[in-house]
Amino acid sequence: MSLLERIRTCHRWNPAAYRSFVIGGTSYGYIPHALATRLSDFPAVFKVDSGQVTLSSGLTDFESRSGAVAEIVQRLTDCGDLPAWRGENFPLARRWGDTPVMTIDRCAAAPFGIRSFGVHVNGITERDGQRLMWIGRRAMNKPSAPGKLDHIVAGGQPHGLSIKENLIKECAEEADIPRSLAECAKPVSAVSYLCEWTDGLRDDVAFCYDLELPAGFIPRNTDGEVDEFYLWPVDQVFERVRNTEDFKFNVALVIIDFMVRQGYLGPDEPDYMRIVEGLRREQTG
Repeated sequence: MSLLERIRTCHRWNPAAYRSFVIGGTSYGYIPHALATRLSDFPAVFKVDSGQVTLSSGLTDFESRSGAVAEIVQRLTDCGDLPAWRGENFPLARRWGDTPVMTIDRCAAAPFGIRSFGVHVNGITERDGQRLMWIGRRAMNKPSAPGKLDHIVAGGQPHGLSIKENLIKECAEEADIPRSLAECAKPVSAVSYLCEWTDGLRDDVAFCYDLELPAGFIPRNTDGEVDEFYLWPVDQVFERVRNTEDFKFNVALVIIDFMVRQGYLGPDEPDYMRIVEGLRREQTG
């Protein structure tokens, strides 16, 4: 698979397979027809027609919307219509920085096709004059992409935390990176995509950070979500992205972005402009 094709897989979905999820006249997601039909069983919360799923107009504020939807999502997880309850609320907003209209449990983010946000950290170090990147292997019990290669730190953005607070939290949980070191991570970019994936429709924005780590630092997972860490030359990481599907799909995008920014991937690369343009989808709304 070429780098361009890897990027294109992150922008593939069939709009005809979904209905808009509408709140107060604005679309906040895309719900597949089967789930829309299931939501019609709850007319006090969802109005379902052939074109869209609309949240009840009687739910007029953040608290009432969040509570009503959480109750239905919990019932649907209990009967297997949605993945297992995660206990982590995601904000529902069209763009980062907008005031959320409600929250929804993480388990329903992809099934409802809402825009989700997260942080991805490129953990970089240098030994004997060679640039190296720390790579994690996701635990086999992860609900998505078990066993796939990942960043040293990456995580979804929950409601109620700033991006920096979440980054520091994830650094501690996933790699035992102390706060004093995590605070040195530099915000450098963002990648975004909209695609059909195994857990639903992923409408994601990943905020990218570069973190220079001391040569002697060894990551240690503390939350059970990473099975193993590897320290590879940057060129080896890039070749793994280019020639295999070993990395989680969105991690590959963040690494390609890193390679562009750091000059490992330049205009002599076939399809360079298409690759660069494909790292960010147009954000509407």
